[in-house]
Amino acid sequence: MKFSFSKFVWFDGKFIPLEKAKVPVTTHSVQYGTSIFEGIRGYWNSKNLYIFRLDDHIKRFRNSGKFYSISLNFTDSQVKQGIVGLCKKNKLKSSCYIRPFYFVGNYGINLHVTEKAPTHMAIYSFPFGDLFNKNGIKACVSSWRKFSDSTTPPLAKMGGNYLNSILATQECKRNGYDEAILLDQNANVSEAPGENIFIVRDNELITPPLHSSALEGLTRDTVIKIAQDIDFKTSTRDISRGELYLADEIFLSGTAAEITPIVFVDHKKVGSGKVGRITKRIMSEYTNIVMNKNQKYSHWLTAVY
Repeated sequence: MKFSFSKFVWFDGKFIPLEKAKVPVTTHSVQYGTSIFEGIRGYWNSKNLYIFRLDDHIKRFRNSGKFYSISLNFTDSQVKQGIVGLCKKNKLKSSCYIRPFYFVGNYGINLHVTEKAPTHMAIYSFPFGDLFNKNGIKACVSSWRKFSDSTTPPLAKMGGNYLNSILATQECKRNGYDEAILLDQNANVSEAPGENIFIVRDNELITPPLHSSALEGLTRDTVIKIAQDIDFKTSTRDISRGELYLADEIFLSGTAAEITPIVFVDHKKVGSGKVGRITKRIMSEYTNIVMNKNQKYSHWLTAVY
């Protein structure tokens, strides 16, 4: 997938042209993956651009760095102003993706990272549509297992954490699939490389618990709230690999993926092999929320203009 990045970026509190945003080759995060990031969506509804769950993203953005004692040297208000301001600076009037991140700068090869280590923060954005085919994708269970909380905190959105996701993605693409599904260290379903996962069995919506090494996803949380609103039975529990083959419906949730149906797993048809009834309803409700058509959740939206 090719991206057309917007002209300006926000770098350490200033708007600068993309081509001038550079870091030295000695940057610590380039060598060790000591970076924290968020993926955020903005939705254009023909009247305004609405950033979805911005405050929640910023909260997780800061908390992720705490696991590694990496300092975010800007206030939540400054981060928020930077994100909204960048959308305005780039005159974005179409749905978009926003990537804020902060990282350890020149710190030599020292592995003893502390709150005093120098950090930088940047934000870039670009117009963005669907990541996956919303009519359904094919997934496979990866041979790579999701790392566990005993090795690296899965709740932190760290750059280095996603090497695991890269391996799983490479494997699934080599084998002709659209996306991978990772199991945890106990062989239960964890998540996809960049998304949480839900299954539907007997009209019950089920997602793995956080102890399965799943990220505490904001879209995951949104789906759970939607399901409760429309009286779908929901539960959070361990899901065995075998249940993927018995599921009536399966879908992924994530900022980039939004709600993406899975219609085949390991070449096995999921349900009818088409997008299921409950998945369709969740997709519809999600779209209404992000497009500001559900006033109950308007507090989740930050207007840019």
